[in-house]
Amino acid sequence: MKEPSMKDHKRLLLIDDDPNLILLVKDYLEFRGYEVITGENGREALEILEQDIPDMIICDVMMPEMDGYTFVEQVRQNERTSWIPVLFLSAKGQSADRVKGLNKGADVYMVKPFEPEELVAQVESSLKQTIRWKEHQAKGGENGSRIQVPFDVQLTPTELKVVQFVARGLANREIAEELNVSQRTVESHVSNMLGKTNLHNRTELARWAIENQMA
Repeated sequence: MKEPSMKDHKRLLLIDDDPNLILLVKDYLEFRGYEVITGENGREALEILEQDIPDMIICDVMMPEMDGYTFVEQVRQNERTSWIPVLFLSAKGQSADRVKGLNKGADVYMVKPFEPEELVAQVESSLKQTIRWKEHQAKGGENGSRIQVPFDVQLTPTELKVVQFVARGLANREIAEELNVSQRTVESHVSNMLGKTNLHNRTELARWAIENQMA
């Protein structure tokens, strides 16, 4: 029997200008149970982050238009995205390159070519660390432990249904099947609710719904 793991219902943003690597890594990660969204460079990835906040970012270093270093610096400067764990993929494997990548804001630095199993292990380790950090933050006192959102947030009936499924741990694909709509429609509802509530991700959205007895 399959045991629950960090792979269940986690969304990853994969950024690389090599379409072959994107296809291979995306297929492998999806096979292992992750949801994967992709971008070709840092500039495109920033546009994605305006609409969708993933649980983790996997990013190439050398890319056209905006490289990984510049992209991660901007991710870390934005309060909405600063907490997201970032894994750098790079063909540069010298010690100085690793140090630069970590100093720029990456949490993990992996050198190409890499073993897919090692990539999954690094992703899962980073996600677990993020969960431990969030749990630690939540124990900072009864007043500080509750999710804070604007007092006048109002959800539409459909958004309420979606957030109830999110709180139950269903992935967007599963929610789409339950509501008989497209996955893109569900993603749009989740994005709208994140915008209304000023929350960062599905985990906080689910916790807010549970704390406020919506689920």
